[in-house]
Amino acid sequence: MTDTNIPTYPLHQLVDNAARDYPGNNAFDFLGKKFTWGEMGEAVDCFARGLQDAEVAVGTKIGLCLPNCPQYIVAYYGALKAGMTVVNYNPLYAEDELEYQINDSETEIMVTLDLTATYDKVGLMLDRTETLKHIIVCRFTDVLPFPKNLLFPVFKSREIASWPRDEAHVDFSDILANEGSPTPVEIDAENDIALLQYTGGTTGVPKGAMLTHANLSANAEQGLIAFEGVKMGAEKMLAVIPFFHVFAMTVALNLGTRIASEIIAIPRFDLDDAIKLIHKKKPTVMPAVAAIYGAIANSPLVQKYDLTSLTKCISGGAPLPVKIKKDFEDMTGCVLVEGYGLTETSPVTHVNPMDGRPNKAGSIGLPLAGTTVEIRNPDKPKKVMKDGEKGEICIKGPQVMKGYWHNNEATQNTMIGDFLRTGDIAYKDGDGYFFIVDRIKDLIITNGYNVYPRHVEEAIYKHQDVEECIVGGLPDAKRGERVKAWIKLKDGHRVSEDVLRDFLKDKISKIEMPKDIEFRTQPLPKTMIGKLSRKDIIAEEMDT
Repeated sequence: MTDTNIPTYPLHQLVDNAARDYPGNNAFDFLGKKFTWGEMGEAVDCFARGLQDAEVAVGTKIGLCLPNCPQYIVAYYGALKAGMTVVNYNPLYAEDELEYQINDSETEIMVTLDLTATYDKVGLMLDRTETLKHIIVCRFTDVLPFPKNLLFPVFKSREIASWPRDEAHVDFSDILANEGSPTPVEIDAENDIALLQYTGGTTGVPKGAMLTHANLSANAEQGLIAFEGVKMGAEKMLAVIPFFHVFAMTVALNLGTRIASEIIAIPRFDLDDAIKLIHKKKPTVMPAVAAIYGAIANSPLVQKYDLTSLTKCISGGAPLPVKIKKDFEDMTGCVLVEGYGLTETSPVTHVNPMDGRPNKAGSIGLPLAGTTVEIRNPDKPKKVMKDGEKGEICIKGPQVMKGYWHNNEATQNTMIGDFLRTGDIAYKDGDGYFFIVDRIKDLIITNGYNVYPRHVEEAIYKHQDVEECIVGGLPDAKRGERVKAWIKLKDGHRVSEDVLRDFLKDKISKIEMPKDIEFRTQPLPKTMIGKLSRKDIIAEEMDT
């Protein structure tokens, strides 16, 4: 930790500054169609003004259910400039997950694409939720380059959703149809909530982390300090992970905007396409999860394409295996560092140095500037452990959330004074580097995404033939972890894997869908007090 004074400010100033200082620079490259920072700044102003003209109140919750696309950045910064609070939604959410988060966050407006994969679920929420009143529909073809914008409706017509032209629906282009110049909104960066980013915990119940403008702007500034040698207005940021994921939102979007980089966006990750894109577009910076770096390093395509434009890469969301780090660095010549963070910390708290100091494989690195990290006894959380002793990571810094939305009990259980309890066990070495050794939470991390076992279990239990169920994560070379379900059916009942997966389709996302399902005829293992034991069943699996 250093004593660096971290600047904080209303988050939309990031795009204002980029548009002012680098108006002619490329800001966004979407499938070959490019937008300058000047154009982005104007669109953000128009979106903010459009919301104000529609008399949307300051503080209104606006959901973004979008992949990485130009409309995301416009709606994100535009809504913040109008004084609204953004709520991120994963387009892969199942209907039940959308419904819960909309109601819990009190989302009134949702921005989504006119594609069946997204709109068909979001449209149902107007009737199924208590709070959603309007949907802003973005036309996918509006941001496609020629001739894709003409060919897509012809060859992909089934992927375009039909939506009613009524008072509940607004065309994104209509919101932008003004001269900009939004009325300035007074924003208290330290206290006003910029983002509700949903996370989960040991209970699996999603919680909205209240991230203020100061939290998010501080983390962008901390990232700028950590990315030693980054060049303003000259970098190319490859966004292979989605902006609705807090890691990408901060490192790819907010930091990318802070340094006025060209953000090369991939709406959906495909390994072969990503490798070819790196060869063609020559990005210099890439945040991603370990599974992506491993997939690239192990792909036979890397022998045919040049990936040496990459100079700085950061891995987050899951532990970075030492072998993947070495293989990727050897192949590209870039520096690949492991970082660490949580949704509740905006999210980055640690990263290995990029300035020539030791880059320790297997370590999450050093705390970011302005961040204090202590290893504490999990059972006596006020007791600080000595170097080398294992304990719970506890964090204090300008990026630590304000608390959980409408959940004071969870906030109090997570905070010790100004310190956030992470639930992760680690130790600190004599040089101040931190090493994760275990997780308190039962969280499963697959391809960098969080999967909460209890949420999947509860969905499985909705099937009338299920008697007992345990969901856990198993090591997986490609995904980091894969989701497995162990199920005991009621006596005399039979269900196939295909039937169960079909039953779960509208209850959990594809990411959460168990890759493995094992039906057992005997009761599942239990603890001494009769609680189903996830620890024991995973240990059994690992021993076989």
